[in-house]
Amino acid sequence: MFVKNISTIFIIFLLLATPVFALELDTSVDDEIRRTYDPSKLEQTLPSLPRTSPSQSVQTSQPVKTTQPQPSAPPKTLPVSQEAKPQLGVKSFQNEYKYDKSTAIRIKKGTKFRVKSNSVISDYLHEGARVSFSSVKPVTQRYITVPAGTKFTAVVEDSHQPQMSGNGGLVVLMVDSITVNGQTRSVHGKITKANMKKIFFNNMKGKRSYWNGVAKQIDKGENFYKKTRRTSSKLADNPVGILISPIPVVTGMVVYAVNLVGSPVFALFSKGGRISIPAGSEFEIKLLEDVYLY
Repeated sequence: MFVKNISTIFIIFLLLATPVFALELDTSVDDEIRRTYDPSKLEQTLPSLPRTSPSQSVQTSQPVKTTQPQPSAPPKTLPVSQEAKPQLGVKSFQNEYKYDKSTAIRIKKGTKFRVKSNSVISDYLHEGARVSFSSVKPVTQRYITVPAGTKFTAVVEDSHQPQMSGNGGLVVLMVDSITVNGQTRSVHGKITKANMKKIFFNNMKGKRSYWNGVAKQIDKGENFYKKTRRTSSKLADNPVGILISPIPVVTGMVVYAVNLVGSPVFALFSKGGRISIPAGSEFEIKLLEDVYLY
């Protein structure tokens, strides 16, 4: 029992004495380091730590470069002012519209209007000139009635005065706008009747006179031949003139033959008819595309 108590006391002493020895060993090593190195000089050679905000990590060795986004200029294609914004139903050069189909009122393509001209339409008009028309009858569509007096304008796309080879004058009109209840919209339309006469391909043309020129040349030769025959008859009644009476007839026959054979060539130098439609004449306009109103 005594031996057991002594053993227990010895083990407890060893356990208490071991940390003391360890601390003494650590202290001796620390004293050795202080004797070898000067702590004050060692701290002066160390680089200074960068200043960091409380939110940054201590392990960061270099400051992180942050770039602020530069304000980008608005693209040139976008409107920069209220006036430059596209508006509903505004006329464009390509006859295109920006409209809301759920609220827009449509005038269907193929709709025809009877109108009267407000000015003289002739082949004297030059390309790019503008003429106007006014409707004479109302036209009813779904949700809208286009009243009489609605104004249409058209531009001259092509024109020329009578030309050689019997070609007549020409006027080509393209309807490009309509004014309904104070709203002016771009349209695409053509003339189908001029002075209540049907026209084709939107071309108002003067009367072609080539074949009339051919007939006129033949008539000229025939009339000359008839005159020479009458002259020869008068000479034959005179005893003195009977000797030369055949000469006019022969001359008339030659001229008649030349006109008959050469009439197709001579007709190339003739001009066709003119175009001159007075103001107040009736026309018919046909829409080639839908028109939207709001």
